[in-house]
Amino acid sequence: MSRPEDSLLGREVAYPRHYDASLLFPIPRGAARHEIGIGDALPFIGHDRWHAYELSWLDARGKPVVDTATITVPATSPNLVESKSLKLYLNSFNATRFDDADTVRARIADDLSQAAGGSVTVAFGLPAFVEDIDANGIDALDIDIDHYGPPDAGLLRAEAGHVVTETLRSELLKSNCPVTGQPDWAGVRIAYRGPRIDREGLLRYLVSFRDHAEFHEQCVERIFVDLLARCRPESLSVEARYTRRGGLDINPWRATPGHATPAAGRDLRQ
Repeated sequence: MSRPEDSLLGREVAYPRHYDASLLFPIPRGAARHEIGIGDALPFIGHDRWHAYELSWLDARGKPVVDTATITVPATSPNLVESKSLKLYLNSFNATRFDDADTVRARIADDLSQAAGGSVTVAFGLPAFVEDIDANGIDALDIDIDHYGPPDAGLLRAEAGHVVTETLRSELLKSNCPVTGQPDWAGVRIAYRGPRIDREGLLRYLVSFRDHAEFHEQCVERIFVDLLARCRPESLSVEARYTRRGGLDINPWRATPGHATPAAGRDLRQ
């Protein structure tokens, strides 16, 4: 079994000189999901959308080509891919010749599908920056906060009998890499229909991730499961857009089955 402590995170590694798919380091999702009560039957649909800002290779005549890419990993895949390993893998293309761009795209898709254990899609280019004008920001709430970890689902509550449809947003989500301890920053968007979620409790709950160590994808699944259990929404969508590190940002999305997939977009912080 691949464990985070066995990855290249936090280690000095040689810069890859040639294409090398073995650099990819898959981590099984199962253990973290079991910890928060998720079994084989997933309570959500979703994906992890990666934006790659630093992608280059050589054409058939040795001339460098540069591009960006959007990579989508299904939440149903048994593995997530550790981010530093993906960075090193993409860098391994820098000094390798390929006949054309489509060969590069197909190679990345095939290698990541193998590592994740599911069908990964790759498209060159990035989604546009978007302004989330339909979401209600909760960061300006005038409240005291004194708990920064571990995440406390007991802070979540909803008003029974008062059903609403709304989208809430916070820019205050921060967690930490479980291997290196480096901070991970994100905006989080929660769209739901159900009993009205108490906004002060929600903000305190999101801030309670501040000293928590967990991968991006796992944090979003924890938020989804806690909201579903504590607030009982009929429909729920949780999307986090993490800021860039090493030329990559990760955007996990989880939702109740049947929920519309949110339009792909990037925040200004990304």
